[in-house]
Amino acid sequence: QVQLVESGGGLVQAGGSLRLSCADSGRTVSRSTMGWFRQAPGKEREFVAAIRWDGSTYYADSVKGRFTCSRDNAKNMVSLQMNSLKPEDTAVYYCALRASYGSTKLRITPGDYDYWGQGTQVTVSS
Repeated sequence: QVQLVESGGGLVQAGGSLRLSCADSGRTVSRSTMGWFRQAPGKEREFVAAIRWDGSTYYADSVKGRFTCSRDNAKNMVSLQMNSLKPEDTAVYYCALRASYGSTKLRITPGDYDYWGQGTQVTVSS
């Protein structure tokens, strides 16, 4: 059973950094495509970053150069390092797992993912 647990959210000033982590006790992270999404109040859930089953990463234009997605197979965990945070990064951040793998198609919509974490709040003050 896939159970994603996120941690690392919080309150930070603009220009600061946070590191989010997402772990799965089911030992599925290492061979899956993992995505990060965020949802601000009144807005739709949007793609932030992903690390594909083969280790390649891709990012939304709004976070490119500031956020880094990585995976630690030994800990069965993925992380999202967020630097140079801006007030517009404020949102609930979710990690997600796609059960199937092997395709090189970019997975950037919520419908591409099968399992979701509970979300963690990130608030960036100006």
